[in-house]
Amino acid sequence: MKYLTIILSLFFIHTQAQQTDSLAIKTNTQKTTYKKRVLEATELDILGSYYTQEGNHAAVTGGIGRESLNDFATDISIAIPVNADDVFHFDGTISYYTSASSSNLNPFDTGASSSREDSGASRSGDDDDEGDDDDRPTNTNDNNSKLFGSPWIISSGASKQDVWLNGNFSYEHSSDDRNTVSSGHISVSHEFDYRSFGFGGSIVKLFNQKNTQLSLSTNIFLDTWNPRYPTEIHIFKKTGGRLYQDFFSGVKIYDQYGQATNKLGPNTWHPKSMELVDNNARNSYSAGISFSQILSKNLQISIFGDIILQKGWLSSPMQRVYFKDRPNFYIGEKTDIPYYTDPKKNNGVFQLADDIERLPHSRLKTPVGVRLNYYINEYLVLRSYYRYYFDDWNIQSHTVNLELPIKVSEKFTLYPSYRYYNQTAAKYFYPYETALSTFKYYTSDYDLSPFSANQFGFGIKYTDVFLDTKIFGIFGLKKLSLNYHYYQRSNQFHANIISIGSTFILQ
Repeated sequence: MKYLTIILSLFFIHTQAQQTDSLAIKTNTQKTTYKKRVLEATELDILGSYYTQEGNHAAVTGGIGRESLNDFATDISIAIPVNADDVFHFDGTISYYTSASSSNLNPFDTGASSSREDSGASRSGDDDDEGDDDDRPTNTNDNNSKLFGSPWIISSGASKQDVWLNGNFSYEHSSDDRNTVSSGHISVSHEFDYRSFGFGGSIVKLFNQKNTQLSLSTNIFLDTWNPRYPTEIHIFKKTGGRLYQDFFSGVKIYDQYGQATNKLGPNTWHPKSMELVDNNARNSYSAGISFSQILSKNLQISIFGDIILQKGWLSSPMQRVYFKDRPNFYIGEKTDIPYYTDPKKNNGVFQLADDIERLPHSRLKTPVGVRLNYYINEYLVLRSYYRYYFDDWNIQSHTVNLELPIKVSEKFTLYPSYRYYNQTAAKYFYPYETALSTFKYYTSDYDLSPFSANQFGFGIKYTDVFLDTKIFGIFGLKKLSLNYHYYQRSNQFHANIISIGSTFILQ
């Protein structure tokens, strides 16, 4: 409510200031001069997007399993001129997503009426510390209920879907000569297992009749985990390793040969460690610098670099790891055990985790790059971008991006684009069942694997500089855009995103 009050107050100030298009300033000689406003009128940007992905290397299920995800997002940005020199910005995002891999925090079906054709529906009561017995799966060998957990099947647990909320508030001030721009911001975001609070600032200096620009920025993010663990590990820790209570009551645990184990004996499943998240903080500190120079009437170059330090719990507690040197144990249809990694044949068995992902508590990341924009003619502009990245986890990457805006008419511009990306693996990355239990750090997250990726995009933008189109009689339509991108990795992963954006001016 307090943010709404701030926005309405600033909006009122803006409407009062709109009485004139420029601000009169008294000089020491009592003469009146005028300066143009940084922003003439309130601008409203609305962006809607739909994102979908598919893959076969879900980190939640240890490097194998479905990665299908669908995300619907809406972003609203408002820029309000407070006076001739200052602008207040608000940016808010609501993102609703469904995820196959996240649903498999608890992949086990608890419904007695399930059939082999069901989607492995489950409840994820393990997602809190209440320990409700509703989590308890049933075993096909014990009664008529069916248990169909599988890394290749989407569970219907609570973690299958979530809403991500984000808000960013910033204030920008320009000097009288418009050669210095300083800004500060705060941001907050929230989802079911993670919260973030950030703040930062920047300063931009223009020299040489605004042909040269130097920018400095800094940001701090103070984030907090509300950790969620794989069902079997969470309940094992809660019950003190008693495999005949709670989740494990009445459930058989099979070895890799399909033989039921003695849950009271030493030769049954147990995770490597009872130690889980011991530090809920995850903080990031960054500083950046960029230099931009207009080299000629056709050519502009920008050089930039950042340094980012992360501290705290950098692993994801949701992500399982399976070791090469430990025996495998399963819950579900024992006849599917030989086909565990086959997405077409394994419809009913799930492997119990050896551990969660574990990574160092610090990471230093450094990206550096260059942008080059070349004005070919009044119809064509070439925008190019290259970035080199390295960190102390041994990842190195190269990114090349090309965009060729084509002005087809006074109001329409086409935006074909291409992006290439390549990275080496983190030194802690291990595919499914290749890490050893003697290692200190390990992950099966394929975002940290070696891969290359290609992204192809196309967009169209409509621009109305005269604001001829009116919305509700008070908003003029300035821009309207439609964009589509297709992304494909070399490790059996691909994604599509389509977005529609619009910019309105309050008149």
